[in-house]
Amino acid sequence: MPDRLSRNPSTSPAGAPAPGQRADARNNRARLLQAARDAYALDGTGVPSSAIARRAGVGAATLYRHFPTRDALISAAFSEQLGQCVAAVDEALNDDDPWRGLRTVLTEVCRMQAEDRGFSAAFLTAFPDAPDVQRERARAESRLARLVQRAKDTGQLRKDFDSSDITLLFLANNGVLRDSPAASMAASRRLLAYFLQSCRPTDDTPLPEPAPLRLDDLYRAPRRTG
Repeated sequence: MPDRLSRNPSTSPAGAPAPGQRADARNNRARLLQAARDAYALDGTGVPSSAIARRAGVGAATLYRHFPTRDALISAAFSEQLGQCVAAVDEALNDDDPWRGLRTVLTEVCRMQAEDRGFSAAFLTAFPDAPDVQRERARAESRLARLVQRAKDTGQLRKDFDSSDITLLFLANNGVLRDSPAASMAASRRLLAYFLQSCRPTDDTPLPEPAPLRLDDLYRAPRRTG
């Protein structure tokens, strides 16, 4: 998909429908988003945009009017799931048990990665044309850091745990995903169980220095093949 904006874009940079959009335009947008989610879930975000347009039963011009860039299509397709991740962090902060809250958040994100290869790819991608996505990610990262500190303060998390370890978990979880959904889920659950077990303050053996990683380090520019 070309990086240039169309002359008459009908969406915001994040892919939200324009106010006053006609019913047929809203229907086309919904079909494009569903087609994108289905294709990305099977093959990741490298699926050509032309294939998504065909899957939705619309022409390329219609796709470009709704989603002028590949980034806009990907971020719109997974905005709901990103919102679920942010909501999970917010809910965890309201949990009286910081360890349970942290464990719940990590379990939810790893599950979403394992269930949907497209979401995993989108989760690891930067969207410079979607400032709302960047803003939500920054908010989630800040609140995750607060959750980590709460768990450490209550003695439920080892003292040398670092927020960058969460980035390592998500990178590793993406690496164990397989073509088989069942195998992906089994591998993800196993990896998470090992990770959570190692996070508990039951072993005084010091860890190596934390990796200089932030969630931003996960994100890569999407491959442009369509």
